[in-house]
Amino acid sequence: MSASYTKTLEVRWADLDPNGHVRHSAYADYGAQARIAYLTEHGFGPTQFQKLRIGPILFREDLKYFREIHANERVTITVEVSGLSPNRKHWRFRHRILRGDGELACIIDCQGTWFDLTARKVISAPADLNSVMEHMPRSQDFTEFEPKQEG
Repeated sequence: MSASYTKTLEVRWADLDPNGHVRHSAYADYGAQARIAYLTEHGFGPTQFQKLRIGPILFREDLKYFREIHANERVTITVEVSGLSPNRKHWRFRHRILRGDGELACIIDCQGTWFDLTARKVISAPADLNSVMEHMPRSQDFTEFEPKQEG
C-alpha cells in the first residue's frame, strides 16, 4: 500500500448538529472535499471536469462512526482508492477521518463511476484521468471488481 493522500480541514459551526458534535452528513462532505482536492491537485478539478463534460457520481456511500468530533477541531481525511473495475468505469474510494489527537472518528467507503454529462451515460475514465487513478494511493485491500446490478 502506498502512503495515503491527506487533507486537513477545520470543523465549522455549520458542520455541527444540536448535540454539539459533527453531524452525520458533514462526514460525507469531508470525504467528498478530500476526493476533489486530490483530483484537483492532479489536474482534474471542477474546471477540467466541466471542460470535458464529465463528472464523478456516487452509487453508494457507507459511513462507520467511531468517535465524536467537535467545533474548531482540525480533522485529517485520508484518500485511497480501494477498487477499480477492469474497464476503469467504476471506482471505490476509502476515507479515514482522524481527529486532531489522531483518534479514528469515521471510515467512509464509497463506490461510483465517471459520467458523460452530454450523453448521460457511464464512461471509462479519459486517458489522463485514468493515469491519475492508476497512481492514486491504494488501500491495503485494493482489488479489481466487477460492479453488480443491485436492486
